[in-house]
Amino acid sequence: MSDREQSNHVKTARTTFRILEVLKEKNEATVTEMTQEFDLSKSSLHNYLSTLEQDGYIVKEGNTYRVGLKLLDLGGHARHRRRLYEIAKDEVTALAEETGELTNLLVEEHGKGIYLHRAHGADAVKTDSYIGQAVYLHNTGLGNAILAHLPRERVNEILDRHGMPASTENTITERSELFETLDKVAEDGYALDDETRVKGLRCVAVPIINNNDEVEGAISVSGPKSRFQDERFRETLPERLQNVANIIELNITYT
Repeated sequence: MSDREQSNHVKTARTTFRILEVLKEKNEATVTEMTQEFDLSKSSLHNYLSTLEQDGYIVKEGNTYRVGLKLLDLGGHARHRRRLYEIAKDEVTALAEETGELTNLLVEEHGKGIYLHRAHGADAVKTDSYIGQAVYLHNTGLGNAILAHLPRERVNEILDRHGMPASTENTITERSELFETLDKVAEDGYALDDETRVKGLRCVAVPIINNNDEVEGAISVSGPKSRFQDERFRETLPERLQNVANIIELNITYT
């Protein structure tokens, strides 16, 4: 196969995945709407969509296309392949029941944070996040808990690749300020998210560290600012999360 042929095959693969991403962003779209997003003829784009539909990755309803549940099968498989998910999910769920709040398990992949598991306590707030969602690491407590335990060179690579966009007025957008925050997180053993990604939402997060001193992911408790105040926000929840993280870390080592 020539270099040109290989290049064309790579471009085709990237176009295929980009189509899926655009359908996700739009929720659903017609062929005409999709042509506005791609440098492709309507017939070429229709061929892509027809192939994805035939293979079960998208669904056609009338003249519109949307992402199909076959992708959920792939995502579910990927999640269950993660040993951390199997070990931590019950502890994260129990923490939600105990605190009454929203609890999360996040891992880093390709420089983004991916939610592996979420659990809702009796008083948990609803947020825009969902299992499998990819989020920035610089603007979340979970992300900071992970970044604080990565080599600084790796952190710089992540920031170079994804940038530091602002989600709220409290988001850290300067690299030097972020590094100061990460140093404090590493020293304290936990990260505090004070409305840095979602206005009105606070979060306490701690890292999961394996016996090789490598960060496996992070867990957190999130809730409205009104309930995350003073001692609960800065002492009680950090201590409880560290205890749960310790249990998860022991199970990683000895399971």
